Amino acid sequence: MFRRRSPEDEQAPRASTALLDEQQRDPQAPKGRPTPKRSEAQSARRKSATTPTDRKSAAKQAREARRVDLAKQREALAGGDERYLPARDKGPVRRFVRDYVDSRYRVAEFFLPLAVVILILSIVGSLQNLSLLLWLVVIVGIVVDSIVTVVLLRRQLRTRFPDKNTKGTTAYALMRSLQMRRLRLPKPQVGRGSNR
Repeated sequence: MFRRRSPEDEQAPRASTALLDEQQRDPQAPKGRPTPKRSEAQSARRKSATTPTDRKSAAKQAREARRVDLAKQREALAGGDERYLPARDKGPVRRFVRDYVDSRYRVAEFFLPLAVVILILSIVGSLQNLSLLLWLVVIVGIVVDSIVTVVLLRRQLRTRFPDKNTKGTTAYALMRSLQMRRLRLPKPQVGRGSNR
């Protein structure tokens, strides 16, 4: 405990520290480098222009980033670029559902124009009974077409994507079929009558 060290014992710690100095360290590692002085760290932080110093400039930078992201999403919705689509439209399953809905005429996509015609007919006194009958025919047609679409779509999804998550795809298809084809986003990528 209190004895004198031999020359061999003194050489062992020096050799291990020399060996440690020779080893290369990861520059991102938290240990193995001296902690910078506070003044150095603060000047490095000031030099990095990525973080704004006041609240106004931070809000302005966030608005600008959000505007760029929304512009990319708008372009993707118009062109169908998968990288920038919103999360609800991404993936091969959602693409198939969009193409499936867009490949056929759907009764629901004509609902808005038909509703305008029916409302005009209901204003005319002598055609009110006809307008009520047309409402009934349109609603029954939409319900029947939606049921057929859901059944056939589920069958197609089971055969084409047996191991993928298809949760929410039928609601996605029904919401897309309710929109007029010209107003659908992402824009239709297939023509009517294509084999889907």
